[in-house]
Amino acid sequence: MWRRGMSEEIGKALLIVREKLEHAAARRPKNLPAGLPRLVAVSKTKPVDMVIEAYRRGQRYFGENYVQELVEKASDTNILSSCPEIKWHFIGHVQKHHINKIVAVPNLHILETLDSVKLADKVNASWQRKGSVEKLKVMVQVNTSSEESKHGLAPSDTIGLVKHIKEKCLGLEFVGLMTIGSFGHDITQGHNPDFQLLLKQREEVCETLGLPLDAVELSMGMSSDFEHAVEVGSTSVRIGSTIFGERVYSKPVKGDPSVTSTEEKLGDLSVQEH
Repeated sequence: MWRRGMSEEIGKALLIVREKLEHAAARRPKNLPAGLPRLVAVSKTKPVDMVIEAYRRGQRYFGENYVQELVEKASDTNILSSCPEIKWHFIGHVQKHHINKIVAVPNLHILETLDSVKLADKVNASWQRKGSVEKLKVMVQVNTSSEESKHGLAPSDTIGLVKHIKEKCLGLEFVGLMTIGSFGHDITQGHNPDFQLLLKQREEVCETLGLPLDAVELSMGMSSDFEHAVEVGSTSVRIGSTIFGERVYSKPVKGDPSVTSTEEKLGDLSVQEH
């Protein structure tokens, strides 16, 4: 529910997050690609007014986990008129019967969660039927923690899928790797192994396919760990509750499965929270 005072709260939260991103990027080792990471504001379960306010405060990249919520927000007349430069990221699990809906989303910027050859082929076919003159930017999701509750392909399959996308999916543009990773890693015990594995995956992909490191983005980090993610090399973070406040799951999202505890954490990807 939008209430008085939220405008200032969102503005302050965005300012704080951006400052933390700058400081974290400055601590990044010199052997990693430089530059500020992309901030994807995860607006899952939040009202259109919050999206518009964040946009008014300079935010341009927004992420959604649920297909129906993405479709409704991206097609909202107020967002379309007030946020002409908005760029949507889909950061949830892609189900085959939802592909056409995702592809049709206005201002879709990146689909971050491809995790199989069959899915890539179906997304590619749907995008080509759309007839867009531009390719659809996609990322490959890697299950770095090997948890059954997480989507994403096995690290050993990453190179094969990236190669397939680049060679066989002419409507898609591979731009990077994405992971959620395990929750609650204590960085006082050392680097997050899931982030380190994604870094290694990028190195192997680039070495095998002859790509420069700075041509492959890394989408990793959420509200609880985005600073660490950026320090070790993340180029895109997904932040939700830190910007918009905690989510309230009073009822399932229309057109999507009931929210599970895992999905709630995902939305925080935030960095999706997610």
